[in-house]
Amino acid sequence: MNTKLKKIRLERGETIEKVANGIGVSVPYYSMIENGKRRLYYDLAVRISNYFGLKPDDIFLPNDLTVG
Repeated sequence: MNTKLKKIRLERGETIEKVANGIGVSVPYYSMIENGKRRLYYDLAVRISNYFGLKPDDIFLPNDLTVG
């Protein structure tokens, strides 16, 4: 499960539907990404991070591997 992704979405008051539409995927597909049931490809990680105004590493890299 990508708890960091879900946490960011909830902190910003976004719904799964709004994020899914904003990045151009179906609601079930986005939900599966957030729940760790679908593989995340780099291009989609970039679209998601751009949607939230972050870098892909900020969302998808484990905390113990990030610097700063």
